[in-house]
Amino acid sequence: MVKNLRSRGIKDERVLKAMSVVPRHLFVEEALAYKAYGDHPLPIAGGQTISQPYIVARMTELLEVTKADKVLEIGTGSGYQTAILAHVAGMIFSIERIEELARLAKARIRQLSLDNVIIRCSDGSVGWPEYAPYQGILAAAAAPQVPQPLIDQLAVGGRLVMPVGTEKNQILVRVCKTEKSTKIEEHGSVIFVKMIGKQAYES
Repeated sequence: MVKNLRSRGIKDERVLKAMSVVPRHLFVEEALAYKAYGDHPLPIAGGQTISQPYIVARMTELLEVTKADKVLEIGTGSGYQTAILAHVAGMIFSIERIEELARLAKARIRQLSLDNVIIRCSDGSVGWPEYAPYQGILAAAAAPQVPQPLIDQLAVGGRLVMPVGTEKNQILVRVCKTEKSTKIEEHGSVIFVKMIGKQAYES
């Protein structure tokens, strides 16, 4: 899997190391474990998906965070992206809308003894203002546009990475925040589940 990530252009050695040590098969159903290291998304509970390894690595690389940084993750899902972030950033605050997924992700994070992760069940589209600002914000679900609360909770000099668009037409964007403005970069077409919440899709 890591060899494939290198061949596809992932260069951050910290990200590649994280991808090599986090056991992806623990984050999918047992019946799908044999597919866990292929470069494709897989279904998980609640009608959601675990993103393909390349997308996980690419989004993590685009964040450019260090062990000194706080990261907000929207859409914990299986907890796999969360675990990768835990290896490259300082503290991870992760929000999951579906209670069953949040519970399972917490158990997996405990199993891996990752003590720099806090997961809660709530509306990720409004962020987690209590611990803001965040040097990095990563959302694993698509909204019609970048939710303003997430931009507000991003630190100056920080980066926000998420898909934006409709259910069938999405672009991966990176928002870079300065003292005076925000710059939005586009990083190719992607397909994610919809972000459901007050600042995203209603259903």
